[in-house]
Amino acid sequence: MSERLVIIGGDAAGMSAASQARRLKGPDELEIVAFERGHFTSYSACGIPYWVGGDVDERDELIARSPEEHRERDIDLRMRTEVVRIDVDEQRVLARDLEPDGSGGSGGSDSSGAEYWTSYDKLVIATGARPVRPPLAGIDAPGVHGVQTLDDGQSLLDTLRRTEGRRAVVVGAGYIGVEMAEAMMNRGYEVTVVNRGKQPMSTLDPDMGRLVGEAMAGMDIRMVNDAEVTKILTGEDGRVRAVATEDGEYPADVVILGIGVRPETELAREAGLPVGTHGGLLTDRAMRVRGHDNIWAGGDCVEVLDLVSGSERHIALGTHANKHGQVIGSNAGGGYATFPGVVGTAVSKVCELEIARTGLREKDAQAAGLQYVTTTIESTSRAGYYPGAALMTVKMIAERRTGRLLGVQIVGREGAGKRVDIAAVALTAGMTVEQMVSLDLGYAPPFSPVWDPVLVAARKAVTAVRKAG
Repeated sequence: MSERLVIIGGDAAGMSAASQARRLKGPDELEIVAFERGHFTSYSACGIPYWVGGDVDERDELIARSPEEHRERDIDLRMRTEVVRIDVDEQRVLARDLEPDGSGGSGGSDSSGAEYWTSYDKLVIATGARPVRPPLAGIDAPGVHGVQTLDDGQSLLDTLRRTEGRRAVVVGAGYIGVEMAEAMMNRGYEVTVVNRGKQPMSTLDPDMGRLVGEAMAGMDIRMVNDAEVTKILTGEDGRVRAVATEDGEYPADVVILGIGVRPETELAREAGLPVGTHGGLLTDRAMRVRGHDNIWAGGDCVEVLDLVSGSERHIALGTHANKHGQVIGSNAGGGYATFPGVVGTAVSKVCELEIARTGLREKDAQAAGLQYVTTTIESTSRAGYYPGAALMTVKMIAERRTGRLLGVQIVGREGAGKRVDIAAVALTAGMTVEQMVSLDLGYAPPFSPVWDPVLVAARKAVTAVRKAG
């Protein structure tokens, strides 16, 4: 008799788990049923700003595998079907059909809104994250958009096609905020970014965030820092017309929310499953929900181990979600795999400016009880005499006394961002800055100076560690 694997969520983690489990076991051994409440599956949410901005021409270019392709692999994928309850004791989930004609799922209901139970032997929770949407007046007005899903991206593009004005306000200056600022500039909009922090990019230390803010201002992006949005103002037609803060109003024909995301774990909480301090599900190394042998979770709805600080973190990235799915699918399919944790690597850009970080910020090191030294250097992406050499700033954080690398942040032009991968490998390996200095990196004038900027920062960090004693 075959087992049934039920998956809640049809994007990166969920469908990676389904695909990997199917590779290990055929349909006669393992029935796989997956529920997805949206219109799309297995897509790159990270690519949405570039689709909106016109760098990617077609929406379907962001879709790695369609529902039909999954079904061809004997995965019963039920689209536009939302799981509204998990019954852990009875090992079943309650699903609701969202389609008006009742066509949401094979084996599902006959009319929109109808609900039905599906039992499981094994369960995967991959519900993702939801955008932060503060309870402000006017937040749901036409012209106000989040950008978490392909449906969100399509809705925003539809609004841009109907909108005659060319003023965009982006609320938030994290990764999504700066990427959407670029997207709207590419669309020919005048862009204002309203940010409640003193500097953009709170994932960086303030001194590095300041560099990002200065560069964005130089791109004719209006930066409004240290400003809390109090309400969204609307016109007589009900559409958005401005964003208000305590200090002023900023005219807007379209508003984009880039405030961040939170784990989507309401279902799991109601089912009594364990969540951490950041709101994400807690799992073991095999991505199994703690205390539940037949339930796994992965993607943006879980917390993961930070290999540098040793604490749990919530990091919403597609790279992690796909890896989680591979681990879950292996274990649910009868194999074995683990996910060791992360060092917190991320890279982004706004126009020509590249922004990267990995490991701990200063305040993260302080929260972990670590004493540290910092160094900041300026260098170039290529040999100074080679055409196209661009400036970059590298900040390095190392543990006092031991010299263990704790974190690196990089802000610069072409060739800056992906240099963070050197530091990510060093962090994963637990290297000291002194060991980093001796790394045998590739060199040629078109690619780097004789001393790569990351190694220059490491060499300076060695001196700081020695001086600190």
